Amino acid sequence: MSRFDPEPDLTQNKLKGNAVATEDTMMNPRIESLMKRTASKFGLVTLSARRAREINSYFNQLGEGLGTMVPPQVSSTSRKPLSISFEEIAADKILSVPLSVYEELEAELDEEMLDAVADDVVSELEVVEEAVVVEAAEVVAEAAEVAAEAEVAAE
Repeated sequence: MSRFDPEPDLTQNKLKGNAVATEDTMMNPRIESLMKRTASKFGLVTLSARRAREINSYFNQLGEGLGTMVPPQVSSTSRKPLSISFEEIAADKILSVPLSVYEELEAELDEEMLDAVADDVVSELEVVEEAVVVEAAEVVAEAAEVAAEAEVAAE
């Protein structure tokens, strides 16, 4: 075997007494240890994929100086965002939040954002309303002048 293909571990099969090859997987940390931290495989996939996207965005915006993304929470030799996210989950740095809690937080943030936007719209409408009132007063004054001139001309 080459150095890239190490010989598999040979263990005795207890039932039949045969030697069975078991290979070490490339997945580190192991799926079994990650499953203890989420409710399901789907939850693990979703959590790790979301975090991997965040890590990828962090690495992409480094040169721009924005600093809006959360950096990786563990020191890792891996360069792949998904592997880093798995390591963060295994280290309990990233936790799965139940969807109901997430939706409540999202609803509160949406409400705050809508309130802020509504305040901005109301203040802009007040400015526009003041401008319309001033313009209407000017038009009324001009109409009064024209009417007065027409009265003088009619006499």
